[in-house]
Formats: sequence, C-alpha cells, structure tokens
Amino acid sequence: MKADALKPEINSIIHNDSKSLDTRLQEICTLLQKEVPYYNWVGFYFKNGDKHELKLGPYAGAPTDHTIIPFGKGICGQVAVSNENFVVPDVKAQDNYIACSIDVKAEIVIPLFVNGENIGQIDIDSHTPDPFTSEDVSFLEFINGQVAEVIEKEELNFSSLI
Repeated sequence: MKADALKPEINSIIHNDSKSLDTRLQEICTLLQKEVPYYNWVGFYFKNGDKHELKLGPYAGAPTDHTIIPFGKGICGQVAVSNENFVVPDVKAQDNYIACSIDVKAEIVIPLFVNGENIGQIDIDSHTPDPFTSEDVSFLEFINGQVAEVIEKEELNFSSLI
C-alpha cells in the first residue's frame, strides 16, 4: 500500500479528540507498521523535559532497550541536534548508529516541530535495504504536521507527551 493512501485514516485518527494524544499516536504507529510493508518499527521520541535527551513515546514493533537517547547519539540523537530529516539507506555505513536489532537495514527520522521548536521525531526502522523515497519523507512530514497541529490546538504541554 502506498503511504499517501493512508492520509485520510491518519487524519481521522489524529483529529479524534475523544482519545488521548498518546492513544492516537499509538494508533498511527500501529497503522503504519501494519500497512507499509517496509516500516518494521515505527515510533515517536520526544524531548525529555529540559534534559538533552529523547524519551521513547508510543511505538509499534519489537521492544527496544533504547527508551532514552542522548542528543547527538545515534540517528535520532543527531536529528535532535540538527533539526533536519535524516534518511539512512544503510545503517551499517553510519558510524554513529545505535543498533536496535540485527534485522534493521535502513532508518528514517523526521523531526517534529511545534511553534518552531523541535520537540521530538518520528522514527522508522526497516528490514529492507534502502527502501525510503522522497514520498516517505513527505508522508512523514505530513504526519508530524498533523501531530503538531493537534498539540498546538489542544495546547498540550510537551511533558504530557511522554
């Protein structure tokens, strides 16, 4: 299934304010992991208060030991510092990669901005080498845009996200 075809369902999930944001993010992770064949692990990391680290939020896929990631460490930690998308076609080629599973071949991390501040990110691991395209980048930016809109509209405190 093409990721863009999931946009209406993503919209429906994220704008269902009868559920907590945490539940909605979990539903998005589960949907993406189930419907996009090369999205083998899908999760959100959020800035952990005033600390220079990320804390794992909702995710779908195999459990991970990486529930706290210092800024600058691994792909996620680098995105927390650079504020830029990071597409990794081959994780073995990255010196600063944190191995989550021997099955992970590629990763994509897209920062999540609210009011111009990078408060977190969506992280996708794939067991397929070099699967991510510009369509994936645009799709994940769309998701983060929807999440940011809800956070702004509902005036959620970032600390309530984790």
